[in-house]
Amino acid sequence: MAAEPTRAVILVGHGGLPKDCPRELVRELRALAADRAARGGPPSAAEQALDRRIRAWPRTAATDPYQAGLEGLAAALRRRLGGTRLVVAYNEFCAPSLEDAVAALLADGVEEITVVPSMLTPGGSHSEIDIPDSLDRLRARHPALRLRYAWPVEVALLADMLATHLARPPG
Repeated sequence: MAAEPTRAVILVGHGGLPKDCPRELVRELRALAADRAARGGPPSAAEQALDRRIRAWPRTAATDPYQAGLEGLAAALRRRLGGTRLVVAYNEFCAPSLEDAVAALLADGVEEITVVPSMLTPGGSHSEIDIPDSLDRLRARHPALRLRYAWPVEVALLADMLATHLARPPG
């Protein structure tokens, strides 16, 4: 009898800039990204290094409330997953990236990963373009990995969640 595959979930958030990150670093990263978009092709070594520097910037709940909020969502979701491992990844500005999170899970022997973005409604470039593009690259790099994208979320489920939220007393 074959063993159950080792499973995990990656919750992907947008990622935010910490309030104390120097704006000149952000401007430089955006200029390098614009140059890449204009010329086509992969990120330059300078863009990759700057991206890693910004992603690794020290963060607290005060300097990066987005990260704190996503980590809070992850903690609440973890309690509802019946022991399935859950890790957080970020599309930009924050570590780990989706690629780094997948690499860490593969190193731990995970064979099946479900990726779910915190961006739930259709129409966003991260959930519709960036994350699927990353997943395509990861599938090509790791053909034995079972990689599923749990998106889009059914609009009726989102409506139910919002209706439940609105029915609660304020505060």
